[in-house]
Amino acid sequence: MPVIRHAESRRTETPNAVMTTLASPSQGGAGQVVWRVDMGPGQAGPPHAIDTEQVWTVLDGGATVELGDETLTVEPGDTLVMPADVPRRLSAAPATGFTAIVVAPAGMRAYVTDGIQVSVECAVPDGDKLVPAWVV
Repeated sequence: MPVIRHAESRRTETPNAVMTTLASPSQGGAGQVVWRVDMGPGQAGPPHAIDTEQVWTVLDGGATVELGDETLTVEPGDTLVMPADVPRRLSAAPATGFTAIVVAPAGMRAYVTDGIQVSVECAVPDGDKLVPAWVV
C-alpha cells in the first residue's frame, strides 16, 4: 500500500511514552518501521538494547540519551543513530518532554541488558527478546 492514511496509524501507550506507528509491515508491507515517540517532561524509558540499528530525529523538546558508555543530549533537529545491541536509555527533558520520529528495520526486537525486567504489556515475547507492539 503506497499511502498509509492518518486514520490507520496505531497508538500504543507505554508506562513511559506514547508510540504512534506511522508505517509497519501490518499496515501495508513496509520493510522499515516508522513511529513517533512522545515522552512527557521528565519521563524515562527502561534500560534496554535493540537488535537492529535505529535512527531517531528529534522534532520537539529534548532528551538525555545513555548510549553504551556515552551520555548525549539531543534537541530539535538533531538525528541520533543508535547502533544495534548497544545498551540505551532515553530520558525526556524535565521542562519540555521529547518528541521524535524513529526508523528501524521491520522485525526489530528489544531485550534487557542488566537483568531488570521490562513490562511486556506493550510487546510480544519472541524467545529471549520482545517485539514492541508499535513495530508489527
